[in-house]
Parts: sequence; C-alpha cells; structure tokens
Amino acid sequence: MAFQMERTPSGHEYKVKEIWQADFGRLEIELAEVEMPSLMACRSEFGPSRPLEGARISGSVHMTIQTAVLIETLTALGAEVRWCSCNSFSTQDHAAAAIARDSAAVFAWKGETPQEYWWCIEQALDWGPSGGPDLIVNDGGDATLFICEGVKAEEAYESTGNLPDPASTDNLELQIVLTIIRDGLETDPKRYRKMKERLVGVSEATATAVERLSRMQANGTLLFPAINVNESITKSKFQNLCGCRPTGPDGLMTATDLEITGKVAVVCGYGDVGKDRAAALKKAGARVTITEADPIRALQAVHEGIPVLTLEDVVSEGDIFAVAAGSSKGIIMIDHMRKMKNNAIICNIGPFDKAIDMPGLETFPGMKRVTTNPQTDRWVFPNTESGVIVLAEGRLVNLGHPSSVMSSCSFANQVMAQLELWMERDTGKYEKKVYALPKHLDEKVASLHLGKLGAKLTKLSKEHAD
Repeated sequence: MAFQMERTPSGHEYKVKEIWQADFGRLEIELAEVEMPSLMACRSEFGPSRPLEGARISGSVHMTIQTAVLIETLTALGAEVRWCSCNSFSTQDHAAAAIARDSAAVFAWKGETPQEYWWCIEQALDWGPSGGPDLIVNDGGDATLFICEGVKAEEAYESTGNLPDPASTDNLELQIVLTIIRDGLETDPKRYRKMKERLVGVSEATATAVERLSRMQANGTLLFPAINVNESITKSKFQNLCGCRPTGPDGLMTATDLEITGKVAVVCGYGDVGKDRAAALKKAGARVTITEADPIRALQAVHEGIPVLTLEDVVSEGDIFAVAAGSSKGIIMIDHMRKMKNNAIICNIGPFDKAIDMPGLETFPGMKRVTTNPQTDRWVFPNTESGVIVLAEGRLVNLGHPSSVMSSCSFANQVMAQLELWMERDTGKYEKKVYALPKHLDEKVASLHLGKLGAKLTKLSKEHAD
C-alpha cells in the first residue's frame, strides 16, 4: 500500500486533504491557545530549557485544533514530531494542514478508509532506517498495537520463515495491519524490533488501551514502559465529567435537527462519561433513564433522581440512546433496534465501535441505508417505513471538547508524562510496566491551569499542616 506523500519547504513530510487550508487552521490555533492555559504555561515554564531536545515523538491522537496546540507545545519543548489521528472521523483538515505546513509531519485527513487509517499510523511511526520514535503519545492504543503486532510477526518470521498471514484472523482491521507489516518485512525483517529497542515509553489516554497494556504486563509481553494518563485526577474528574456537557446536545441537534426537550433519553452506563452525558441531556430538557450493571453506580443514579431500568424495559420508549459503556461489546443489538421507535437516535460515547451492532445492521436482509448528513445514517428496515438513525457509524461521538477542557484535563497530562519518561530514560525508574501519572505531576497540571485563571492557592502554615 502506498500513497503519494508531499514535503514542505521546511522538510516536513505530510499527507493531508488540502494544504491550502493551513491559514484557516492557523487562525483557529491562535484562538485555541488563549483557551488552553495549561499548555501555554508548559511552554513558558519549560520551553526555554527545551527538555525534550533530541526526542522523537510519534502521536496517534485526534488531529484537531486542540491537538495542534499540544503538538506545538511538544515542539516548543524541543521534540521532533510525527503525527496521525486515532479516529478516521475526528480529523479537522484545516488543523492538519496548519501543523503540516508549520510544525511537524502529519498524516491525517477526515474520512480515512481503514486501509488509509493504518497506513497513516505506519507513517507516523516511520523515522527511517535508524528505528522508530523515542516516545509515543497515544489515545486508543493503535500505535502501540501496531508495533506489538509487528514485533510478534517479525519473531515468528525469523523462527519459521513464514510471512504473517492476514487471513489467519477474522478481525478485518487486524488483517489490514498484518498486510502492512508483511509488506514491510520483505524489505526490513527487523523494522519493528528496532522501534521497540529505541522506544523509551508511551503515555496512553484511553481506558480500553490501558486495560490492554495492563494485560500485556500481566502476561509478560509488554514491550515498553507506559504511563496511564487516563486515570490521572485532572483527566478523569474533569474531561470525563465536563467534556460532553457543552458538546453532546449540540452535536445531536446539529446532526439530526432534533429538539431534545421532552424526549426520552436512555444512557447505557453511568461511569464518569455516562454521568456527564446524562447531566447534559437532563439539562437540555430530556427525560433521562439509565441502564447500568454496577449496583453502586446504579445507586448513584437513583440518588440523582434518574430511573435505572434495563434496556428491554425502555427500548420501545426511547428517542435517544447514548452508549457510555467503555469497551463493552454488544450493548445495543439488531433485535433492540427493531423494537425502537421510528427515527430513534443511537450514538456511542465509548472509544471503540463494538457497543452497537453495526454488522447486524449492515447485513440485515433488505436493509436500506440513507445518509441524511455527514456521519448521520438512517437505517430503514425492509417492508416498513420505520428506521433508526445511527451517528458516526457507531463510533465515538463525544468529540469537540472545549479547548480549556482539553488543555487542563488531558493534554497537559500527556506533556507531563512525556517529560517524565524522557527525563528518566536512563535512570531505570520505569520498567516495562504500566504506571500512574505521579501525583506531583497531576497536581502540577492543576497548578498550571489555576495560575492562568487568576486563582490563588492558600499556603498552609506549619501549624495547619501539622
């Protein structure tokens, strides 16, 4: 698989949709910088000493305007960066164009096919014959998954002489990954092991990918140190709880022309993200019901005045179904959809697309798919005018968080984790394990944000502290 890459006058390789959108992207980046005080404080405090000088960083994170500010913070701290998106729908093409022109190598455009998506990941990891990146900034784990699958394939090839067989798995995306790896093995049979040997560590921002890394640690197959920024307090208690409130209802109304007031909204899952989505829908005037398997979370919902029922209880009554069940599979199945109201809206707030039975829809005999807006599809059942509306093909829809939320609640954590891994790379502090972001760095992120907001912390006297 090969696509035509281009190169800027400054030497950055790139593959974006339209490089001429760079000026527009730059205008929005400058607006976002004002709303991202934690990242700008990182530049002010650490930029002069350039602590990431010499570090190669590959990123696989939503390629948005807010991410552009993260990328340029990393370059301001001295790093060289190559980037791709972790979601084929989330890329803002003007943001990708601005970064490609001005700051870093970028391989991302909105609406990538699965083949294009994994090709972009490969390019973000490809630093030439000398190996791969020193550090990875990840959201969803696909970049680290790619390297792990590559190492596994190389070791098998060396011992058996057999190239990886994409047909050995039923997972369509893994088939694509193995095809790319197989092609690479023919030219460099140690490519991914070179990446592994150079890699200092990864910072990961998604619970599902952290779970995968933790399983690898448990079975002894984790190839590099990893810092779990997903569970840092300034991420989990702010982005997960505050990210959807301003953007969730707005996205629903924009995609479907829906008036939320008075509608019955069913939120599947009452973790931090589910709480956020339920609060946003309730504030918008919806009558919210929760489905939940965890008794403690269910009790929290009841104490908030929200009914807790099963999906079967409310499937024929709901107008909006929002899945906030993390990496859980098979939450809303085709049999549920057949019982829903005409034009019931289904969306996923989790990181992957397994919670909604898209294969069941796509293979249902006689099913008709009508695209009404970009990433908004009405699936009409045969011999009836009844259908359901699915957003983003069942993928993550809670994107577009405000810049201030991303600055203080996610991206500053990523910067701190990258600094920590790089500065401790020769000390032996970090082994091939999954680590929490150290508490003092979590607090540092909060302090950076507070200072830009004019807040002043009380200093405890010795008497108070004792």
